[in-house]
Amino acid sequence: MEIIKEPLSGLKVIKPKVHGDDRGYFMESYRKDIATSLNIKKDFIQDNESMSDRGVLRGLHYQVGPHAQSKWVRVVRGSVWDVAVDLRIGSPTFGKYYHLTLSAENKLQLYVPQGFAHGFLVLSSPTIFCYKCDNYYNKDSEAGIRYDDKNLDIPWPKISEPYLISEKDKNLPSLDEARHSNISYE
Repeated sequence: MEIIKEPLSGLKVIKPKVHGDDRGYFMESYRKDIATSLNIKKDFIQDNESMSDRGVLRGLHYQVGPHAQSKWVRVVRGSVWDVAVDLRIGSPTFGKYYHLTLSAENKLQLYVPQGFAHGFLVLSSPTIFCYKCDNYYNKDSEAGIRYDDKNLDIPWPKISEPYLISEKDKNLPSLDEARHSNISYE
């Protein structure tokens, strides 16, 4: 496992070692000792998995206050266009985003530290998305920002079908609105 890019401070693109032969492949998707050696010193306490069809857009989500979460994300089947937005007040990259394609084929993983919003667009059907969290989900601490916030100007890929977005995600605030109401990681 190695970090191949740190596009925004703390956000890390990880490439696992994949051992393949005519039977298939083997890889360690996570090892705490290696994560620690990569300066990711988190105790992940919850694993989550979602299955979605092409066109589903989830996000941009985060948890606030003492329930803020770091995430270690990957795709085990299919592919997504994955996005993380820096929401750390005072960060030189506040409001900046990074995107990449995560897929079962490329096996790339993304470490998303506390203080980032996260979301993805599903590019193939079905896609299984897995992620580890260093804090338990807390409904009262969930928050988000609109995927199509004009000030962020995230270039979501155009696909042949309309995006399928939950009503909750359609009604999330803009970054400016969220900044004045609920962004806090202390």
